[in-house]
Amino acid sequence: MKTEQTGKSPKVLVIDVGGTNVKLLATGQKEPRKYPSGPAMTPQKMVSLVKRAVSDWEFDCISLGYPGPIINGHPLREPHNLGRGWVGFNFQKAFGCPVKILNDAAMQAVGSYKGGRMLFLGLGTGLGSAMIVNGILQPMELAHLIYKNGKSYEDYLGLRGLERSGKKKWRRCVAKITKQLKVALEADYVVLGGGNSKKLKELPPGARLGSNDNAFLGGFRMWQKNQVANPF
Repeated sequence: MKTEQTGKSPKVLVIDVGGTNVKLLATGQKEPRKYPSGPAMTPQKMVSLVKRAVSDWEFDCISLGYPGPIINGHPLREPHNLGRGWVGFNFQKAFGCPVKILNDAAMQAVGSYKGGRMLFLGLGTGLGSAMIVNGILQPMELAHLIYKNGKSYEDYLGLRGLERSGKKKWRRCVAKITKQLKVALEADYVVLGGGNSKKLKELPPGARLGSNDNAFLGGFRMWQKNQVANPF
């Protein structure tokens, strides 16, 4: 439910759209709500789902985490694990309130940031990535770069890699690639987030565990002044 802006900090609805679930949380609410997504999830279906799911919540604006690259506040291409129609869709018109869209990994990175040069790797259905350098956010697309044997970083660190290799080998890949990317990108520290990060037994040196809840914190920060600089 949309409310009128009164000059106070806006009430924000955060929508985290993933390949497996759509997760929702609004300012003042304590418990997120989660609903399945998947290959049949078009933007129209997502909007209808969200409107029904949060009909009892009040909000002035929306932060939308999208599983793909964002250019000038709009999806650059269709997501790998959802339905079609996201590119060119008018989210602001569909929801009837202001909407800011950010790559889902970048949104979680914004919520995870604690200063300096941070590399974020989201270990989920795919592989999300972003860097924040001295408060400036740089969304990245490391997932589809070739890593080795003709396979991408996502093929090794995403869900496909976990299922193909098993937990033990996958954990070794996470440790090795995290170390390599930390050195290559001169990061002070690495945050390992995403739903599969909880499957790690040990963290590589210079890495700390993120939390999917940080995506909500990042979404709230997107509407706050003097926070991480976002490319809207």
